[in-house]
Amino acid sequence: MTTRIGITGAAGRMGRTLVEAIALSGGELKLVAAVEQPGSSFLGADSGELSGQGRNGVPVVGSLAEVIGQIDVLIDFTVPVATLANVAECAQHNVAVVIGTTGFTQEQMKDIERAAGSVAICKSSNFSTGVNLCFQLLDMAARVLGDEVDIEVYEAHHRHKIDAPSGTALSMGQVVARALGRDLDKVAVYGREGQTGARSRETIGFATVRAGDIVGDHTVTFAADGERVEITHKASSRMSFARGAVRAAGWLAGRQAGLYDMQDVLGLNKLG
Repeated sequence: MTTRIGITGAAGRMGRTLVEAIALSGGELKLVAAVEQPGSSFLGADSGELSGQGRNGVPVVGSLAEVIGQIDVLIDFTVPVATLANVAECAQHNVAVVIGTTGFTQEQMKDIERAAGSVAICKSSNFSTGVNLCFQLLDMAARVLGDEVDIEVYEAHHRHKIDAPSGTALSMGQVVARALGRDLDKVAVYGREGQTGARSRETIGFATVRAGDIVGDHTVTFAADGERVEITHKASSRMSFARGAVRAAGWLAGRQAGLYDMQDVLGLNKLG
């Protein structure tokens, strides 16, 4: 059975990569809708040509409402306000949603959770298979090393990224904090300056870099006296995220309402 996929932000960097990933996926996944914001200069353009894959016959439109009846799953990597509006519309039309947008507030997350009561949603801070494997490794490292190490999270992204720290970095911090029984909201330290005093063992530090065209680098350091363990993931192409999101869309199609993540798609939650 063919799964009909729509993409929002289809003319952006991630959107074009998603179009390409669907074209390369083969199987039963089919792009049927490409959406951009109203007034975009790309409206009417062929989404396949924009992605460099050649014409696919799917034009870019300026409203999700124009195509909502044609799709089974929407993939959304836009911005929080736009994503929330798209999720609400999908919930009304029983269309599943894959959310790759980051930077949501706690109140916005509650809106997504409410929508998941009526439609299947897969939300992840990172859809890369490698990053999701790192989440498992981080949980293991934190439980083994316990409270005998200092923990720091480093992340670097391109100059255009608008939220910091990255959603992936925050997810990594959450995994570690949960494994150690800590509340990340209370122990996170976002950057340091001046006479900060000695480091508290309980804190989890975050360092952020925004520069050039860095796709995404993440390293979590567990540092003890005499040794340190570092778990690192480096993305060299957005295709790693796009392939994961497309895989999630295929997995989500026809699934019952609920809030899922990439760990569910990969079956990694069963390992815990």
